[in-house]
Amino acid sequence: MKKDKESCPCGSGNTLPNCCQPYIDGTLAVPTAEALMRSRYSAYAIHDEQYLLDSWHESTRPENIDADPSVQWIRLKIIDTDSSQNCVEFVATFRLNGKADKLCEKSRFVFEDGRWFYLEAEK
Repeated sequence: MKKDKESCPCGSGNTLPNCCQPYIDGTLAVPTAEALMRSRYSAYAIHDEQYLLDSWHESTRPENIDADPSVQWIRLKIIDTDSSQNCVEFVATFRLNGKADKLCEKSRFVFEDGRWFYLEAEK
């Protein structure tokens, strides 16, 4: 089954303009750690490196992101959201050089100065 080109990459079932795009373009503030996780996944999928940097906490942010444009992000599955710890566990499926693979991670977020930021992958 082929995804609608307007479908949000995060898998919410909404269109990109009615889901993650307003967070990515700064029209709306991201309301939760999970929403930030979803919008960051969508930013990877649409290759918006600036949003990824802007939504990364300054204490752990790299100087730049060299996202591989040949990576095709296929699906995001949220496994668990722990609001008390500001953590989101997820599986992101992607294709690289014709081969599917998965990234499994538990990400930590921080709410600071009225904004959510990605902090780090929990070790």
